[in-house]
Amino acid sequence: MTENTAAPTYNPLKDVGRLTMSDGSEIRFYADEFKGYPFGSIRTFVKRDTYEGPTKAGVTLKGAVLDGVIEAMEKLPKEPAALEDVELARFEKKKNAEEAIELVVRITIYKDTTGVDLREWVVSESYTGWSKKGVRLPYADIAKSVGYLK
Repeated sequence: MTENTAAPTYNPLKDVGRLTMSDGSEIRFYADEFKGYPFGSIRTFVKRDTYEGPTKAGVTLKGAVLDGVIEAMEKLPKEPAALEDVELARFEKKKNAEEAIELVVRITIYKDTTGVDLREWVVSESYTGWSKKGVRLPYADIAKSVGYLK
């Protein structure tokens, strides 16, 4: 008996849009659901010799967090004006006795390029700081990204 070792398939409820990055990866915007609860997701997908599919780099958005991200990004000018990292907004995603998680929207400058970073900030007893759950959108694609999020 042979076992199927293929990567799991990616079948979102609705594929909303894609941004192709210079390294060959894609940032995908899609709608999906988990246990009957709908959410929006922005995730990096790669195509490599050994793996093709989603990475951990991404965020899920629902309800007020999604609305807030859209509102924060719609206020951005067409051309970036920031010469340093600037926080635009912060939204609570989870809060309980063990930890608090916020989604932070900020303009970032990395390797002399400007982008908008959507990343989770974690506060717990053992760790406070940025999580690996996040995605950086090229500033030039902000208008497209807002359209996909709507």
